[in-house]
Amino acid sequence: MKNTVVVLAGPTAVGKTALAIRIAQQLGTEIISADSRQCYRELSIGTAKPSPEELAAVPHYFINSHSITEEVNAAMYEQLALQYADDIFKRRPVAVVAGGTGLYIRALLEGMDRMPPVPPEIRTALREQYAAHGLAWLQETLRRRDPAFYAVAETQNPQRLLRALEVLEATGQSITAFRTATPQQRNFNIIKIGIQLPKEMLHDNIHRRVDGMMDAGLVEEVRSVEAFRHHNALQTVGYAEIFDYFDGALSLPQAVEAIKTHTRQYAKRQLTWFRKDADIQWFDAREGDAIMQALLAQLH
Repeated sequence: MKNTVVVLAGPTAVGKTALAIRIAQQLGTEIISADSRQCYRELSIGTAKPSPEELAAVPHYFINSHSITEEVNAAMYEQLALQYADDIFKRRPVAVVAGGTGLYIRALLEGMDRMPPVPPEIRTALREQYAAHGLAWLQETLRRRDPAFYAVAETQNPQRLLRALEVLEATGQSITAFRTATPQQRNFNIIKIGIQLPKEMLHDNIHRRVDGMMDAGLVEEVRSVEAFRHHNALQTVGYAEIFDYFDGALSLPQAVEAIKTHTRQYAKRQLTWFRKDADIQWFDAREGDAIMQALLAQLH
């Protein structure tokens, strides 16, 4: 049997962790996370990291693997995840990749596109404008000048938006024009499974999860990493809103509502991204038995 990577994708709060563990246990294998923030040891509550019990149930790679003092990106993830997969394949013919960061999944399966160089003066000028005018300016500029990118962008992530604007300024072309490189051929088979839920049910999961994060001490976690607030991983949902609360821009109840709203929007963008991949087989997240049957049929 040729080595196979089973990818489990889907929006936040849909139930990927529990299903990935079930699949890995049934196949006697291990899990590679494809989440751009759960790799940081200091970020647990706001990233909805698997519980200690879940991490003990099945070996996980790329969770608690880095410190917030380090910068991790998709190009690094590509190299790391390929190494993790090779490591698993020494013992098992199947590796499970689970997560919601579409760019990281694509980096592992297809390789990273080579981005054009950006002159330092463009980068500096744009960062100064962002510092002066804030996220709303960045969003509006890209919505107007690069609507194709903006339609699928992580609009709450200023690092990604700045990167897109840098490429636009430097080349006159949308960053999406550089994302059409020929996929690299990997030496393993790939099976892609997507899980989803009815919208009301997913939103209910998201709201309960955010309330649970608050009860678990999200405010204290964000305070503990305040020194790194400009780090890419903290310019994201669940952290940015609590920093706004610290700054007095939002009350705590307003910050909680903003996290829920932004998480719903993020889940919608994740689905938009994954639905463009014709190779993903979609299931209702509650159909665990059907998913296992379909998967086992493809593996044998």
